[in-house]
Amino acid sequence: MTKRRITVTVDEDLIEAASDAVSDGDASSVSAWVNEAMADKNEHRHRLKALGEAIADYEAEFGPITDEELQEQRRLDKAAAKQVRADGVRRRAQRELGA
Repeated sequence: MTKRRITVTVDEDLIEAASDAVSDGDASSVSAWVNEAMADKNEHRHRLKALGEAIADYEAEFGPITDEELQEQRRLDKAAAKQVRADGVRRRAQRELGA
């Protein structure tokens, strides 16, 4: 892919974080670190756009998602998260007992 030099203004703490990443071997250069961050941001943007389109398609077929449906989904998500945490605690305890 073709590269192009640009000038940007970046918060000092982010410059330090990028320099630390290079020092730690997590990036080959500050430019590489910034390039990866921009690629991640671009991918995130495209995923949000696709999600918005999927929701619009769903609502066009089935009608608007109601507050009640959102609340129920939050409840289900919370219950699933509790289960995942409990499973993780159980696996950790089993590893410690087996070690």
